[in-house]
Amino acid sequence: MMKNSKNIAIIFFAFLAFTSCKKVLDKGDLGSIPGELIYNDSTLVNLNVGYIYEQNLPGWGGTTSGSVPFWGGTLTDESYGDNKFMRGTLTVEDVTDFGTALDKGNNYGKIRTINMMIADTDAGTLPLATKNRLKSQVLFFRAWRYFDLVRLYGGVPLVLTPLDGVGQEAKDLALLPRNSTAECIAQIVKDLDTVIKYLPGRWDNTNWGRITRGAAAALKGRVLLTYASPLFNPSGLPERWQAAYTANVKAKEILDKDGYGLNSSYGDMWFTEVGNPEAVFVTGYNNATGDQTKKNNAYDNQTRPSYTGTAGGSNQPSWELVKSYPMKDGSKPAADLPDNLFYKDRDPRFYKTIGYNGAVWPLNGNTNYRLWTYYAGGKTSEQKASNTGFYTRKAINPNVAAGEVQFSGTDWMEIRYAEVVLNLAEAACGIGANAEAYAGLEAIRKRAGIELGNGHYGLVAGLSGTALFDAILYERQIEFAFEGKRFWDLYRWKKFADVLNTKARRGVTINLKTGAGIPTAAQFADPTNANYRDKVDIDVLYSQYFDVQIKNMDTWDGNIQWRDQYYFFGLPTSSINNNTKITQNIGWGGSFVPAP
Repeated sequence: MMKNSKNIAIIFFAFLAFTSCKKVLDKGDLGSIPGELIYNDSTLVNLNVGYIYEQNLPGWGGTTSGSVPFWGGTLTDESYGDNKFMRGTLTVEDVTDFGTALDKGNNYGKIRTINMMIADTDAGTLPLATKNRLKSQVLFFRAWRYFDLVRLYGGVPLVLTPLDGVGQEAKDLALLPRNSTAECIAQIVKDLDTVIKYLPGRWDNTNWGRITRGAAAALKGRVLLTYASPLFNPSGLPERWQAAYTANVKAKEILDKDGYGLNSSYGDMWFTEVGNPEAVFVTGYNNATGDQTKKNNAYDNQTRPSYTGTAGGSNQPSWELVKSYPMKDGSKPAADLPDNLFYKDRDPRFYKTIGYNGAVWPLNGNTNYRLWTYYAGGKTSEQKASNTGFYTRKAINPNVAAGEVQFSGTDWMEIRYAEVVLNLAEAACGIGANAEAYAGLEAIRKRAGIELGNGHYGLVAGLSGTALFDAILYERQIEFAFEGKRFWDLYRWKKFADVLNTKARRGVTINLKTGAGIPTAAQFADPTNANYRDKVDIDVLYSQYFDVQIKNMDTWDGNIQWRDQYYFFGLPTSSINNNTKITQNIGWGGSFVPAP
């Protein structure tokens, strides 16, 4: 059902139009529809719930229509990009997720819609069990919205009941001070505990994508792990780590009981969809083409090489990400690994994530397709060149025709079972349960196909404390590459300066050499030639034919300058001006302490 939540919203409005509610619909505000029109009928309430799903489900990469472009690598070492965050020129006006006015499309507008639905359902005549199941689904999204705000700003005003009308609500909201960060986290956890209590572990296949108790438990684990991390917990309070550990143990127990687990295939798990054991919290997409039904993911078309779809070339991996992958025995690559051997004997996840020059990458139904990004005589071999020399191949459908890629409907997994495993590993490390942390890391590496080797799948034995935390963050970097997690990991661990500052992210230009024994560009691209590129072994290509040149991608004056001030962003000036009880964050001219 939830793969068609956009349709549900449309049907919902259409249904009400045929039940003499035209004047209400003219307002265009779902939250303003009188509860007595819908909240005594479970079918109609379900349609409203579908609308709230549509408003709040994250987009591909975990995007929430916010102003921090955390996905796609432009703010991390996964890719590159010129922006104020990296230049160190961010102002209080740039991160506007707090909202500067009451609007149904911003965080507080969406929270208002949720609060209205809860209040109206309570006032309706549905059976209590039905009410609890309906309300719990939208309570999940209230927790989701508040977590989105708190991780950016710290404590924010908690609005848990609908205020008056839209105009009055803006006035009432202007009278609310910020709640403490601790109060906000407690409310998020309370909402999620309610969801865990009342929602099932599984829905039937027609309701694939609805929130489950496992999704709520997993989000609770993520929230409390974030709250235990150095961003919120600079003094390392052990009770925070204990709470995160307890929550993630419970999340894993619930998911295990409900039949979730690691998908057997790291590369193919994106295409399993309904019934996928890895998919804990999902945004459903479809491959429809009609205006009334279309909900395509856009990611596939934007990311693949442009000439294999109708757009393409975004989300290009950096040389830093390419070099970071472990070797197939799980060890870190040697510091002196020759540049022209970057592709050889790597962690199997490398070959499912990185599209590189000479790689066999099944695309458009061609199982033998080879990707070529090299230059010959200063000209690219591609119809449109990759800037970094690489492409992201994760979750790119290999079977869809070029003209149909724009309609790709691959689902987005916002929380995978693998995240729960690694969240638990990190929390276990936080309380000193090192063997449990190792068990989580080893499970992830075993699924990836890394060799058992020393018995720990390449992990150094005996790690603890900071060294073990670093190993877990490294595993997350690889496992969740281009899934929108890297920014938040660097952010909550306050590692941007260590990873990025005073550096420039890099790419490669791979040139076809010239001279004796080297085919010409024409010969190399000629299928009838004995030296046709598709026929040449990749080791021969990189040892004899190709020259790998490293280049800077961040080319503005100066290097990356992420500022410590950005660990909690400033509230926009208009938000402060509109509410005399709102206090600005420290570091941005105010006195509010987001992480006391």
